[in-house]
Amino acid sequence: MRRRLRSLGGVLLSLALTLLGLLLVTFVIGRIMPIDPVLKVVGERATQAQYDAAYQAMGLDKPIWQQFLRYMAEVLRGDFGRSISTGHAVAQDLLRVFPATLELAMLGTLIGVCVGVPLGVIAAARRGGWLDQIARVVALVGYSMPIFWLGLMGLLLFYGILGWVGGPGRQGIIYDGMVPTVTGLILVDSLMAGDWAAFRDAFSHIVLPAGLLGYFSLAYISRMTRSFMLEQLSAEYVVTARVKGLSERRVIWTHAFRNILVPLITVIALSFGSLLEGSVLTEIVFSWPGIGQYITKALLAGDMNAVLGGTVVIGTCFVALNLLSDILYRLLDPRAR
Repeated sequence: MRRRLRSLGGVLLSLALTLLGLLLVTFVIGRIMPIDPVLKVVGERATQAQYDAAYQAMGLDKPIWQQFLRYMAEVLRGDFGRSISTGHAVAQDLLRVFPATLELAMLGTLIGVCVGVPLGVIAAARRGGWLDQIARVVALVGYSMPIFWLGLMGLLLFYGILGWVGGPGRQGIIYDGMVPTVTGLILVDSLMAGDWAAFRDAFSHIVLPAGLLGYFSLAYISRMTRSFMLEQLSAEYVVTARVKGLSERRVIWTHAFRNILVPLITVIALSFGSLLEGSVLTEIVFSWPGIGQYITKALLAGDMNAVLGGTVVIGTCFVALNLLSDILYRLLDPRAR
């Protein structure tokens, strides 16, 4: 029991230090950016008296350590300040845009796992065969092709020429605002409302950007799965299992695949996190109203409250994914307990 408590305490301490480091980095970024936050609030035509009053109200006259403590306290309360671009609280904006990115990343990761893992396993089991060559080409193209170019070509072909998918945006104009927001995930909300027309419309809009992100995810996941499986298939226990007469399917999926689950969890978690923070170009190409587009527009407008708030949210997601991975390690591998 004492060992478990010590282990839990170590995990919580590591989590706290990681979040503290994240807040420190975002605080420093906000201070070194060549943007005057006071001018962004009061405007360039403000008098010196108005400038000084806003400077003091924002706490910028305090020592730097007091500014950091104030910033940390506000973030822990969920207060990221007010966005200059939208005029709303940044936390309110993030609650509005983050579900769109989350839905896109979840579907992309789902495609990557459902296709990439079996592809990587089969490619390793048939090393040097035609399927292995196809898997390697798929991974190579996935790493090399710019996603914005694929997005534009996808829109031109599947939307502009063939008309198989919906255009840019999350929904068609006719369905915009028609589905009550419950979870923020438009596919889930439309199903909960029983609006099948809105569901089909939302699916037609998300299938292409999610498919592109899923392609890049499966390129990474399939490559890493293949590498893990090749290492396991050359191990002595696999040779022993084959000598005992076990079927090749059982050797691969029951014995070898089980031993790659722990590192594979890390790969999937990193892939999901990269889709959360790396889908900026996809969101811009497809006019997807997610956090990537929100941060990009805020950065171009010099809206540092929105930029730092979005950065903290994405960083916290990475920390949460690492914690979830650690928990799954302990559940799947008794040696890690």
